[in-house]
Amino acid sequence: MFENILNEIRICDIGNVKIGQVEDDDAKTGVTVIIAPEGAPTGLDIRGGGPASRESGLMDPLAAAEVVHAVVLGGGSAFGLDAAGGVMKYLAEHDIGFPVGPVRVPLVCQSDIFDLLIGKSDVYPDKKMGYEAAAKAFEDESGNYRDGAYGCGCGATVGKVLGGDRCTKTGLGSYAVQLGDLKVGAIVCTNALGDIYDYQTGKRIAGVLNEDGTELNEQSCEELMLGMYAAEQPDFTANTTIGIILTNAKLDKTKLCKVAGMAHDGYARCIRPIHTSMDGDSIYAMSLGDVVANTDVVGTLANHVMCEAIKRSVL
Repeated sequence: MFENILNEIRICDIGNVKIGQVEDDDAKTGVTVIIAPEGAPTGLDIRGGGPASRESGLMDPLAAAEVVHAVVLGGGSAFGLDAAGGVMKYLAEHDIGFPVGPVRVPLVCQSDIFDLLIGKSDVYPDKKMGYEAAAKAFEDESGNYRDGAYGCGCGATVGKVLGGDRCTKTGLGSYAVQLGDLKVGAIVCTNALGDIYDYQTGKRIAGVLNEDGTELNEQSCEELMLGMYAAEQPDFTANTTIGIILTNAKLDKTKLCKVAGMAHDGYARCIRPIHTSMDGDSIYAMSLGDVVANTDVVGTLANHVMCEAIKRSVL
């Protein structure tokens, strides 16, 4: 769509960011940690009705904190929120955070997906896993980030309207572009109740499977939901798509909250249904540079890169 004016770059090429991840493949859960060692203004937009999050109030434009030092995307639902404590411990040991008397206090936010119905339901990210993921972020220039069933994407699935036996395995996806000096990228863990659609063609590319699991079901998740509602009152759980927009644009928290909100349009273009009462759909937006840029331009690019990142997370 914008290929003639945009250059694709790596997510870590945005600069001033470290990304590390650890997963437990047996338990099918993990964490992905995005670290801004110098601190970075960060916004947040939560559209789902059931988020599992920590320190989300820091992104309120009325809150005093102007920057945060890390965002954790994790599995384990609310149980996995302990991982942020491990990230804090690692950062404090390495003099990252606000100096308060003799100690350093890093500000670490976290959002989690519900992955307890795949793998082991009694194993989830903890302080040790968060610490290890933070350490991985500093192993080299780009940490150990990679797309796929890694980090918080280890236990991600989509198309769960008929239960776990009929869903599609997904994971993490990322995509980043450059327009002149401006860089904008997205990381997303796609873990949705609904189906996933290619934003360019409108074709359904992942979601609820047929009975033998060989191909996508003839009826979409939305059609199945409506049919189920006519016969009973279903309870749809085990959802939540979480992501982050990274940019080198110089934006404050208020503008970053707007960028995150525009990136949610990428969710809506690719995931159906989305933002239900049982989802925790959340998007962070983090400013990592000082390139002067229009907020709406950044938001438009955030929408675009989020769509492509979702596509890559399922392919």
